[in-house]
Amino acid sequence: MFNKILIANRGEIALRILRACREMDIKTVAVHSTADVDAMHVRLADESVCVGPNAAAQSYLNIPAIITACELTGAEAIHPGYGFLSENANFAQIVAEHGLTFIGPTAEHIRLMGDKIAAKDTMRRLGVPCVPGSDGAVTDPKKALKVADEIGFPVLVKAASGGGGRGMKVAATRDDLAEAMSTARAEAKAAFGDDSVYLEKYLSLPRHIEVQVVADSHGNVVHLGERDCSLQRRHQKVLEEAPSPALTQAQRDEIGEIVVAAVKEMGYLGVGTIEFLYEGGRFYFIEMNTRLQVEHPVTEAIYSVDLVREQIRIASGEKLSFKQKDLVARGHAIECRINAENPRTFAPSPGEVKSFHAPGGLGVRMDSAIYNGYRIPPYYDSLIGKLIVHGENRQECVMRMRRAIAETVVDGVESTTLLFHKIGVDPDFVNGDYHIHWLERWLAQMDD
Repeated sequence: MFNKILIANRGEIALRILRACREMDIKTVAVHSTADVDAMHVRLADESVCVGPNAAAQSYLNIPAIITACELTGAEAIHPGYGFLSENANFAQIVAEHGLTFIGPTAEHIRLMGDKIAAKDTMRRLGVPCVPGSDGAVTDPKKALKVADEIGFPVLVKAASGGGGRGMKVAATRDDLAEAMSTARAEAKAAFGDDSVYLEKYLSLPRHIEVQVVADSHGNVVHLGERDCSLQRRHQKVLEEAPSPALTQAQRDEIGEIVVAAVKEMGYLGVGTIEFLYEGGRFYFIEMNTRLQVEHPVTEAIYSVDLVREQIRIASGEKLSFKQKDLVARGHAIECRINAENPRTFAPSPGEVKSFHAPGGLGVRMDSAIYNGYRIPPYYDSLIGKLIVHGENRQECVMRMRRAIAETVVDGVESTTLLFHKIGVDPDFVNGDYHIHWLERWLAQMDD
């Protein structure tokens, strides 16, 4: 087992990793920018190293500085969290080349799954159901039109690299395709440095379902059920729950077995998430995230496991601490992503937190790194906390979510707590009757 781990991240996820290390009696090193000198993960870590100025490109994405911080402190491994360098194959490779351990999958698998076209081809070969679409990148408008006619309009033009909704456009008709391709390629080039795009069938009212997998270096692979991440705004997840109210146990078992077989065949190592669109009783692979997910706590809640602890154990060469037969889901869990944003316009709201009160009580967990007097910097993601609630069933869980949101206090900056208060009482949400377009349509009605 490692003696010291460097946490190459910030905010609530850095604090989450630090807590797991502390419970495993592992020393921690926090890296930070000049803007985060007073951050909670910096205060609580055993050691801290400033790796650059405010801008993420010069600090949290500064690979030489992070490697140097390891060498200065004697850290043996790096946990990248999510975002920043967590899915950077070059970083994982550099870490290994310096005799350090990257707490995550191999650079090969990060690179493979980071290329959406290669990932789709790989999953199709491994027997995972995929959305009908083009075989590889498409640049010729005539070829694109032929593919679109074959799979049927509307179609989705997607960037081969990256994610988060950038480089993604819908073409409703043949007349829309050329413009959608041109716009998607320009966005992809600007965001990812790669203007490759491909086509997929556009599903009208699907749900976003993802399956959590964990694999060790001894050939053991398990799945921990699914999460429903269909409440999204501009392709960004807002609320997640597990299990999905849309699936039967038979469907859950079937897709879990398919995913485990594929991951085992790949020889994958560590924690990963296979994401699907689900419509009409069928699953369609869209991508694999080769890292810890923001929404991992809902899985931890219903399975009573520590996924970060498991990541660390696997990276050190140990076997999984559980087998598939040991994993029995209990109850229901919901996560609300609380951002420092205006709850109507979603404009970022950095600044000083005058007062912060986290909710508590049975079945309530708050993952946050803010505190009274903390100044939220304007340079990074606006996520300031994740409220996770767990109940014996979905109805109890929804009621607990309402109660916990009502207890949450964030003063001095605007936050999206009001948004979750309103979602929590909407009949569609209460009944579990929603899809990936539901939230944006709901927000549009609120503005009318």
